[in-house]
Amino acid sequence: MVQLAKQLALFLENKPGTLARLCDALSEAAINIHALTTSDTVDHCVVRLIVNDTRRALKLCEEHGCVVVETEVLLVEAPNKPGALAAIAHKLTRAGLNIDYAYFTTAPVARQGLLILRVNNPKKAMKVLNS
Repeated sequence: MVQLAKQLALFLENKPGTLARLCDALSEAAINIHALTTSDTVDHCVVRLIVNDTRRALKLCEEHGCVVVETEVLLVEAPNKPGALAAIAHKLTRAGLNIDYAYFTTAPVARQGLLILRVNNPKKAMKVLNS
């Protein structure tokens, strides 16, 4: 299964408690986090997340003074086995699509994992991967 999703990228201070406060605010608003990744720099952290209510989360973050960027990404359910990501990457490559970044997770014993892809043309990539 491949589907489009909205992802929020938040630029937060890179200091203790920042992520906890973000998670508290989302929890208090009954917004569930489906996927999250972070990357840090010297003075800030980029938190990318997919939530069950993107519009409310975006508004909440902006109300708290966060710089937020909304992007379209792909959610790809893939088999949890060696070569699964390679097959997806090759399929996108043959279609002339670039993977800007990816993050994924799966439990070691799970049959399927969830891959989040930021690609240069999400709608075309969804068609390619669903064919």
